[in-house]
Amino acid sequence: MSSVETNGLTRRFGSFMAVDHLSFEVKEGEVFGLLGPNGAGKTTTVRMLACLISSSEGSASVGGYDIGRDSLKVRQIVGILTENPSLYERLTAYENMDFFAEAYGLSDVQEKRNRIRELLEFFELYERRNNKVATFSKGMKQKLAIARALVHQPPILFLDEPTAGLDPESSKVIRDLIERLSQREKHTILLCTHHLEDAEKLCNRVMIINRGKSVIVGSPDELRDKIAGQPVLQVILKNLNQKIIEAIKDVKQVKEVDVDNSASRLIITLDDVKSVTPEVVRSIVYAGGMVLSVNTLRPSLEEAYLKLVKEE
Repeated sequence: MSSVETNGLTRRFGSFMAVDHLSFEVKEGEVFGLLGPNGAGKTTTVRMLACLISSSEGSASVGGYDIGRDSLKVRQIVGILTENPSLYERLTAYENMDFFAEAYGLSDVQEKRNRIRELLEFFELYERRNNKVATFSKGMKQKLAIARALVHQPPILFLDEPTAGLDPESSKVIRDLIERLSQREKHTILLCTHHLEDAEKLCNRVMIINRGKSVIVGSPDELRDKIAGQPVLQVILKNLNQKIIEAIKDVKQVKEVDVDNSASRLIITLDDVKSVTPEVVRSIVYAGGMVLSVNTLRPSLEEAYLKLVKEE
């Protein structure tokens, strides 16, 4: 079942085409990444899906509701973290949460208090609930903004650059929180980012967009395979000689062996790394080789991303 589905979604600003006929779907419970350079159209796409701006052409549904006809319903079932979270810094963390809980229609006082406490404890902010947001670090503000987006228990989350401008430690905290929201809370998450580390660690599938157009959609592994085909095998040995190399070449499914004598390292191209690796290792041992490590090598998502965007 799809939580988000678009068909030819388009947005123009005058003569400028910000989003150009995007069609994709986000499955229920999935973390789906929108990747692309600055100005690619990621934020505009999220803003249309969250019914913050209207589309120029095409259609989309969020949680089964049409973004054109049912914009109020869409706003009720989504939580959104914008690139600039716009918290009220003169208010305390609790006051911010209380204000937005009211805005989302949480009218029962006890239910509202319980929900706010639950979220502030989940995000490890409860001890600072009575401190003004102006005194918070950027990482704490980002956590509070995500908590605010969750206050009405939306099944679908739109997170726009959730780790932008954060130090490595704060970025990891936010990534861990997103992972918990996906796996434990079962939220459907559309993650808009240009940070490849976030996408690689969190996303089930990603769509790379550039100049408002879709370049490719797939899992991180599928994108890596797109630029390099099958992964290769790296074997590092204590000793390396021609007998070992010939023994490897005799294995039926070995296609190529690259030798680095200085590091006693072999890069072996195979038809099927997973099934053939044990036979390769066995042939090395029978030829007198002492294996120090065996690793499967494949390009990073960053390498795939850069190559695909450049080609586009």
